[in-house]
Amino acid sequence: MDSYSVHSLLIVAVMAVFTALVRFLPFFAFPEGRKRPKVIIYLGKVLPYALIGMLVVYCFKGVSVFEAPFGVPELLACVLVAALHIWKRNTLISVFGGVIFYMALVQFVFC
Repeated sequence: MDSYSVHSLLIVAVMAVFTALVRFLPFFAFPEGRKRPKVIIYLGKVLPYALIGMLVVYCFKGVSVFEAPFGVPELLACVLVAALHIWKRNTLISVFGGVIFYMALVQFVFC
């Protein structure tokens, strides 16, 4: 093995260890039966909504309302995602349905 391959494997190994550590750390820090701090409970309630808000802003950041198609595909896909989520209450169905609908609009309708 050359040094480039060893270096690449070491990078992947370190990233895998740290990813696993970040994923498992909450289970060690807050085991079942132990009372969680109020700040952790608060963050668990508000962070999912904050992250969704950030994702929506990120998704719409490149949309121009002054050039065709004026953000129509993005807006329609966003409405579909919201409608699917209200109807089914399933994140995977909502997200995948919105992505498939958006890609169909961009590829076949607003091309």
